[in-house]
Amino acid sequence: MTKNRVTYIDPPGAAPAQGLYSHAAKVTAGDLYFIAGQLSVGADGQVVGKNDFEAQFRQVFGNLGTVLEGLGVSYDHVAKFTTYFVHSQDIEKFMKLRAELFPKLFRGKFPPNTICVIDRLVKEDFLLEVEAIARGR
Repeated sequence: MTKNRVTYIDPPGAAPAQGLYSHAAKVTAGDLYFIAGQLSVGADGQVVGKNDFEAQFRQVFGNLGTVLEGLGVSYDHVAKFTTYFVHSQDIEKFMKLRAELFPKLFRGKFPPNTICVIDRLVKEDFLLEVEAIARGR
């Protein structure tokens, strides 16, 4: 029987990762979920943490966790993240907060992550958006 997991890989000779991520992920057979970018939106539909990057970071990853749970999977099933910022100055804050959060969500290694800085998100109040690809059970 195939194990239900994603394996994170740093191939020999690859340059060191520049943060808490791996260079690649191997997904063993199963369904793939392409999860829309999660924003800092509360249960009431309102923006959470206007002008507060840390509050938005926590809400985004909370929302992503809720979507994963609703799909019957967890953060251990994430194969890749893409993170979008509207201010490059927030990348260092992201790295700090990620260093605090990811060891609680993952066991030792971390999914690949691509960071992009863009002009804006769907609403001006949003500071970051995180999308994911996850393996189903």
